Amino acid sequence: MRLAVGGREASVYTGGKALDTTLPAIVFVHGAMHDHSVWTLLARWFAHHGHAVLAVDLPGHSGSEGPALASVEALADWLLALLDAAGVAQAALVGHSMGSLIALEVAAQSPERVSRLVMIATAYPMAVSKALFDAAERDPHVAIDSVNAFSHSTLAGKPSHPGPGSWLHGGNRALMRRMQAGAEGNLFLDDFRVCDRYRGGLEAAARVACPATLILGESDQMTSPKQTADLAAALRADVKRLPSGHAVMTEAPELVLAALRQALSPTAIA
Repeated sequence: MRLAVGGREASVYTGGKALDTTLPAIVFVHGAMHDHSVWTLLARWFAHHGHAVLAVDLPGHSGSEGPALASVEALADWLLALLDAAGVAQAALVGHSMGSLIALEVAAQSPERVSRLVMIATAYPMAVSKALFDAAERDPHVAIDSVNAFSHSTLAGKPSHPGPGSWLHGGNRALMRRMQAGAEGNLFLDDFRVCDRYRGGLEAAARVACPATLILGESDQMTSPKQTADLAAALRADVKRLPSGHAVMTEAPELVLAALRQALSPTAIA
């Protein structure tokens, strides 16, 4: 689905179903160097089980026009404008990594518009090392390979997912390289600077009014679960830990789906 947001075209995946704004809405927000495709399993499941689904491409990523935006706050403003364009008054927000910070900021800016907040593979602060920035300036492909290696806790996924012959490392690297090649400028630097610059996480968490859940990979080397204690406390969040690294949606797909179904259940308790 295509929407006009701020005078530019935004691309939204609706999970194989036409968007029906009378249904409970879920917005999926991807992380750095990704796009809507990281949500395919989850988006399709919820779209076919009674939900209106919007898995967005952030500005400058895949199907959404650029340029990429420079801050979590600007991306939160953009996401709220996208909800207006789609005619969605209230939604559950599910974000991965950088996307989790955007979801948090939206829930803080407009608490009445967010019914649930789910932050996957998150941390605050989401600091990025100078060495990684230096590598990205010299050769983004080297930086992509480094992040890709640290994002996975296993050499390969189990045979049932995503399918025989699939390679999680190779698939994620190909996606990140495609994002870099199709972007205006150095998207790797843009995205990781967004993560590194965000300073309002705990203040935002204090303004969130809806139930919150953190879904964390026990072996995550990119956003360590050790960095979530203050955030979880500020949100009064339910914390779920899964046997995975940062790439939790592909390393533990069924467990993420089960955790998300529980978090978004009408009977879930904050």
